[in-house]
Amino acid sequence: MDKQIKIFKALSDPTRLKIIWLLLHIDEKICVSEIVDVLDEYQYNVSRHLKLLKNVELVEEVKEGKWVFYYLTPVKSEFRQLIEAAIKLIPEGQLHQEINKCKLLLKERDK
Repeated sequence: MDKQIKIFKALSDPTRLKIIWLLLHIDEKICVSEIVDVLDEYQYNVSRHLKLLKNVELVEEVKEGKWVFYYLTPVKSEFRQLIEAAIKLIPEGQLHQEINKCKLLLKERDK
């Protein structure tokens, strides 16, 4: 049960919950600088939050050139599936600005 408690603790922070929500809704990997821009947070804070999410195995990272991208780890348990389903139920209207900003940044990356 320790693992589940750690996951709930990790998701109890609004910034970490927003990061997971964004990753669920964009279904794409994202780098620290993009998260910084989207959430209007300091780079140090975002990196710290991502490290914690990585430690509880909610996100993974992949290095591509000089960039490190983060993405959701594959779902391997019913518990994780239910957690993601609950997070997806957070209305998009509550994070409308963030999702729009994120989609714009991702479009710019593709250019």
